[in-house]
Amino acid sequence: MSTLRSFAEAVIRRLPERLQPMVRWRFIKFGVVGASGTVVNLAVLYLAQEFLFRHIADFHDRLNYSIALAITVATISNFYWNRRLTWRDRKHEAHHSALFLFFKYVMAAGLAIVLQSLLTKWLALYMHYLLANVLAIALSSVCNFVANDRMTFRRRKAKIVATDETPSPDVHDKP
Repeated sequence: MSTLRSFAEAVIRRLPERLQPMVRWRFIKFGVVGASGTVVNLAVLYLAQEFLFRHIADFHDRLNYSIALAITVATISNFYWNRRLTWRDRKHEAHHSALFLFFKYVMAAGLAIVLQSLLTKWLALYMHYLLANVLAIALSSVCNFVANDRMTFRRRKAKIVATDETPSPDVHDKP
């Protein structure tokens, strides 16, 4: 384990200094939230498939509804926890409601899902499909993180506010 950690630290040290803290902490928080979202997804999928939608006789129809519900609940959970934990230090402008941020979050997640699907299919041509899927998940997670960091929860530039000490032209001081 220490060899893996040493390797990871060596890779992080090669990144620009500005990115190093982000990779160390924010991406780790993002990964923890993603792992919790996986647990939420699996729990909702099981409960929906076995109990909530059991009245739907056709297994595949029931599975489609169960998957849709599981993904929806997990996405909402991940958005909430990423907003509260991963990017809690980022302030949002008043006109950016939680619904607007959620829409941007879903767009980034959708991009990652498409990327994961395409990468899995392409990599499966060269390796076992499970290994291909794991690699695709890792790569698309990085894409998802960057998209959310740069678009959904991006830093806002501080607005410069004029103070009372700022000299202003006086209308009465005409030459």
